[in-house]
Amino acid sequence: MTFREINSKMVEATLVPGQRLFSQRGAMLAYRGDVSFTPNIQGGQGGVMSMIGRRVAGEATPLMTVEGSGTVFFGHGGHHIQVIGLSGDTLYVEADRLLAFEGTLQQGTMFMGSQGGIMGMVRGQVTGQGLFTTTLKGHGAVAVMAHGGVLEIPVTPQRPVHVDPQAYVAHHGDVRNKLSTALGWRDMVGRGSGEAFQLELSGSGTVYVQASEEKL
Repeated sequence: MTFREINSKMVEATLVPGQRLFSQRGAMLAYRGDVSFTPNIQGGQGGVMSMIGRRVAGEATPLMTVEGSGTVFFGHGGHHIQVIGLSGDTLYVEADRLLAFEGTLQQGTMFMGSQGGIMGMVRGQVTGQGLFTTTLKGHGAVAVMAHGGVLEIPVTPQRPVHVDPQAYVAHHGDVRNKLSTALGWRDMVGRGSGEAFQLELSGSGTVYVQASEEKL
């Protein structure tokens, strides 16, 4: 794997000639070797049309291309960093949570209504994440940011997982997600538990949950 966790808030990436990474602009903390950092006007993978799609979807985060030979240390805003390895599957994550990812991964966007229908769209509004999310597919590693530590919870067909929408970070695998509600009369009169909405993830994969209900 290209990324190695130095501590909870820094990762080290090892670069070899011919390899390419993408990272948030300004996320480089230090580096060794012959490494270049170039602003990526397309905001990542997929060319100009893909860039336009990400901008329309609100999933365009300023990125830079990192190439050369050496090691680079990344971190941003003192956020906790979690490295996630992909083996041919797809990671679903908000663009502003991406710290860095390998250039071998195919970047795209997904309409929230395609996972969970109308409730998927409602989910985007409830969480403040909008109607689209970023996808990264293929073989490679991704470094994502979160508040506090990150809990990695397996999702199995027999055991779906329910997550507070504000604490959700990302998921991958053959997983469907939808917003479930538990509204009762107490919620209607302001005496509820404060847990009226949850994300239900079912199928086979992994969901990542941060140790906070605070967005980045």
